[in-house]
Amino acid sequence: MINDVVSEINRLKKEKNAVILAHYYQEEDIQDIADYIGDSLDLARRAQETTADIIVFAGVHFMAEGAKILNPSRKVLIPDMRAGCSLSDSCPPEAFKKFREKYKDHFVVSYINCSAAIKAQSDLICTSSNAEKMIHRIKKEFGADQKIIFGPDRNLAAWVSKQTGMTMVSWPGTCIVHETFSERKIAEIKVNHPKALLIAHPECEASLLAKADFIGSTSAMLTFTIENPATEFIVATEEGILHQMKKRSPGKTFIPAPPNQNCACNECPFMKLNTLEKIYDCLKNETPEIQVDPTLAAQALKPLTRMLEWSK
Repeated sequence: MINDVVSEINRLKKEKNAVILAHYYQEEDIQDIADYIGDSLDLARRAQETTADIIVFAGVHFMAEGAKILNPSRKVLIPDMRAGCSLSDSCPPEAFKKFREKYKDHFVVSYINCSAAIKAQSDLICTSSNAEKMIHRIKKEFGADQKIIFGPDRNLAAWVSKQTGMTMVSWPGTCIVHETFSERKIAEIKVNHPKALLIAHPECEASLLAKADFIGSTSAMLTFTIENPATEFIVATEEGILHQMKKRSPGKTFIPAPPNQNCACNECPFMKLNTLEKIYDCLKNETPEIQVDPTLAAQALKPLTRMLEWSK
């Protein structure tokens, strides 16, 4: 059954000159069928560079929206339009506008995990891969005394502020996945795996990051596990990345950091809405299609383009 769906997806991709971009947090079968797999920065670059007529974005809504902003003339599809983001939802555009008005002399940096409407209100977009680099670039361009608003993730803002020494006013948003990890349960795992290294995404809470052996974006965590001689890792991010870690380092052990409750809370429920069958359906029917208001898209493109230029 799966092989039949995969075969049909490949046929439709070729027939329609389509490309599938998939985030590391997608199901294993989707990662394996994708043309490109990556974190937000990787996929933004791929979206900017593609020559495909159709982009199928196996991720969440803000990612597909970003691909459309970068490719206004191309058709951008998402397998399930309900695939949203708790962090993006935590920052309503009108509320953020009022927040910005309190700090009119501040440079606005928005984490890519936000809506097009928030991007349009920003001076610069960043990802967890390049957030530190972007803030250092602001310091270089505008001086160390430049005031900054950072949204919408408060944990990433705190971590970047600590790394760069730049003071920031942060929007109080968080990711439901990265706030669920249980430090007590991680400590229990360490008892049974004393040599295991704890690696964590900077969206995690500061108390957990203080205990981490390595902090980095999803792609940086993957690279770390490949290059580090350690053979056991406790991974504090969405567990979809473990598929790539196991593929790249088959002799190593990867333990997903457990949540506080007895649930699958370390899985993003929005990412997991996408399935192979939905990818097939959206390719076949060319729907659901992402649309972004042209005026809004033009405003959002400026900080996105600045990020991509500064990331080179």
